[in-house]
Amino acid sequence: MITALLAGLTTVVAAPAAQASPAVQYTNPLADQRADPHIFKHTDGYYYFTATVPEYDRIVLRRATTIQGLATAPETTIWRRHTTGEMGAHIWAPEIHFINGRWYVYFAAGRTDDIWRIRPYVLETTSANPLTGAWTERGRVNVPWDTFSLDMSTFVVNGVRYLTWAQAEPGIATNSNLYLARMGANPWSITGPVARLTVPTLAWETRGGVKVAEGPTVIQRNGRVFMTYSASATDANYCLGLLTASATADLLNPASWTKTPHPVFESNAATGQYGPGHNSFTVSEDGQSDILVYHDRNYRDITGDPLRDPNRRTRVQKLYWNADGTPNLGIPVPDGATPVRLKSYNIADAFVRHWEYAARLETNVNPLADSQFRIVPGLGGSGTVSLESTNFPGYYLRHRNYEFWVERNDGSATFRADASFFRRAGLASSSGVSFEAQNFPGYFMRHYNMRLVVQQVPDAIGRADATFVLE
Repeated sequence: MITALLAGLTTVVAAPAAQASPAVQYTNPLADQRADPHIFKHTDGYYYFTATVPEYDRIVLRRATTIQGLATAPETTIWRRHTTGEMGAHIWAPEIHFINGRWYVYFAAGRTDDIWRIRPYVLETTSANPLTGAWTERGRVNVPWDTFSLDMSTFVVNGVRYLTWAQAEPGIATNSNLYLARMGANPWSITGPVARLTVPTLAWETRGGVKVAEGPTVIQRNGRVFMTYSASATDANYCLGLLTASATADLLNPASWTKTPHPVFESNAATGQYGPGHNSFTVSEDGQSDILVYHDRNYRDITGDPLRDPNRRTRVQKLYWNADGTPNLGIPVPDGATPVRLKSYNIADAFVRHWEYAARLETNVNPLADSQFRIVPGLGGSGTVSLESTNFPGYYLRHRNYEFWVERNDGSATFRADASFFRRAGLASSSGVSFEAQNFPGYFMRHYNMRLVVQQVPDAIGRADATFVLE
């Protein structure tokens, strides 16, 4: 019996941990055939969403009061490509920003007579609602060379607004590098020195036969500036890299930035997601969680030019932060409901994770996906739920011999029962959740000596051990 199993073990007891950032759950993909997505949360309570359309011929906008609401929000075309000359081809990677009381859209475009003569351009509207306002073309941004340039974004650090973009530089044998400059007298100009932040030289930045650093975008936290960027060919090789600088450093000094030596987000065959990239960041509806926005495909093999394949989809998932203050993007999660993490109610910063298929509590979980689970309809039915592993789809948390494991569903009635739970309000706090075993009424999932077990919890310590906060 369970009493014998646990004899001699010591329960780890701690004061209740601080409330985690609440779980945020969305359903992926958010939008089919929408690449290079950008979602901006405005002070008017709306999220604004724009992305590249497969025809490369127009700029579209949606808005909704929730991120999930963008999936079904009506889409408005706010601008179409020219029929001749500049801005007449390859309308790519729009971003929408609100600067000094006006809306701006940055985008890249080629010419009708030279579709690869791609340069960055800007639109402006003074309308409070950018979906209904008249847009003015503000022309091309004055980047330093008249060369292939695209993916312009903007951010503010210590009161200074910067523009960042990707560009081919004469004399450097790459498709594009990353650059940074201060914004000029208006949002469609740069001023002062231009810094080359990085050149794609690492193996993962040059996969697929192209040397690419593009799609820069920034998120800030804990006194640091983090710039993600996309690298390699736009098929399954596509991935995200990361540059980091102190917010107090001279951001126009390339030495202020450190490149992470490995990709921070890339294809994952287990979850069926390939070529994740060209991301942006937004925040959850309650403002407490950072959200990663990106595109990918749900298949690896592409026939022909990947730029002509229309099936890049916009996806979202929660961004987590490591103990050292750096972002942890995890892996591209499976399609469907996004996962959560189960944080211990009474052990600070400890999460349920699997390790060699055994379930336990641990801090600083690496890889992050070992601690992510999808709450899905219970395999045992009857109003139950099951907890499916994110990085091992088809594997579920189940109890066996009173201990918890992550194991593949073998289809048996025993497995379905062992992997099914009644979701209850937290036994120690209604802000948390507890999971009661379907086939052992009155027995709950709890931690004991950092292992996960199923046990009756008649006392306060047990109730705290059996309470988890969804993050």
